[in-house]
Amino acid sequence: MAKIKGAVVVDEERCKGCNLCVVACPCGVLALQPKEVNDKGYHYAYMKNPDDCIGCASCGYVCPDGCLSVYKEKQ
Repeated sequence: MAKIKGAVVVDEERCKGCNLCVVACPCGVLALQPKEVNDKGYHYAYMKNPDDCIGCASCGYVCPDGCLSVYKEKQ
């Protein structure tokens, strides 16, 4: 049986750093960028632990601005 791995693509310029996706992730994949900010001055979300992503899309469902795209790929 193929293993499913997920990937989250963040639209960094639209992200306002609300942290909802970070809290919603059951695997602890996402975090807010600690040092870098986007053009609006917000610390944006990024995949801190990309190998742990299962592609559940919980982060994408809670994002109020639709900044996240979640993909699943077979390994």
